[in-house]
Amino acid sequence: MDKVMRLASEKGVVIFSKSSCCLCYAVNILFQEIGVSPVVHEIDQDPDGREMEKALMRLGCTAPVPAVFIGGTLVGSTNEVMSLHLKGQLIPKLKPHQQQTMS
Repeated sequence: MDKVMRLASEKGVVIFSKSSCCLCYAVNILFQEIGVSPVVHEIDQDPDGREMEKALMRLGCTAPVPAVFIGGTLVGSTNEVMSLHLKGQLIPKLKPHQQQTMS
């Protein structure tokens, strides 16, 4: 649990993912299209991956991946992220973490 919380707090937007998960890929692409480059931790490639997966479930993830953290706070998995986006509530949460683009 400590490792998950430490990693989740290291950057503004953190996604715990599995390299073979298409929903993880879709969420990652959504953030990139919004202008946010999340830190992605592939838990299937981490020696502590199974423990990390259990910790994510204990934190309240309905599915262990993708687990999205914004500002160190668990937002949820695909359903929660997409629901926030459709309600227009995701982009305001991401404003502090968007890349500055040159015009």
